[in-house]
Amino acid sequence: MIRKIIKIDEEKCTGCGLCASACHEGAIEMIHGKAKLTREDYCDGLGDCLPACPADAISFEEREAPAYNEAAVKAAKEKQKSVPYEISPVSVVESQLTHWPVQLKLVPNRAPYFDGADLLIAADCTAYAYGNFHNEFIHSRAIAVGCPKLDNIDYAEKLAQILMGNEIKSVTVVRMEVPCCGRLEDAVKRALRLSRKSVPWDVVTISTNGKKLNN
Repeated sequence: MIRKIIKIDEEKCTGCGLCASACHEGAIEMIHGKAKLTREDYCDGLGDCLPACPADAISFEEREAPAYNEAAVKAAKEKQKSVPYEISPVSVVESQLTHWPVQLKLVPNRAPYFDGADLLIAADCTAYAYGNFHNEFIHSRAIAVGCPKLDNIDYAEKLAQILMGNEIKSVTVVRMEVPCCGRLEDAVKRALRLSRKSVPWDVVTISTNGKKLNN
């Protein structure tokens, strides 16, 4: 049947996930950092997801699509409610943080904890997305964190000053798979060029469901 249904522009989508949260029917899922309309029969065409999208990546279109299946949506919601929530016993993870502050806007250009250190540059969200963040990434590293989308700062210039003012042994960038995090990786590349330092560096990417995608 021809009916009104949402359309997601993947080029505009930043992977924030707000539309998936706003979709009461569960028609939208986050896949590889992009919003996808995975169940056309779950989309009622009312567009609750439209105002939630900060990138204007969602619009309406009229096209051939299966009819909205209200019964299937209700059944899926009831099934989700019936799944018991269990808290698995876990051991307490000790913090591996060795210095403060950690926000890239606040860390000094020169500091004793940077000298001779392996430097970790992490996107804010990575510590929430990746469960073993402290043990795997912060352990034995000096850290600076930030959000390239929200922070009003030239990361490249700041990082270049840190690289020039301290004997940094290596740089590890931990970013999310969402496109905006690419600016963090680009800033590190520019900082290395500006500092004219030959420092080994690598990038680890975390998916929106908390998995390492490389390294």
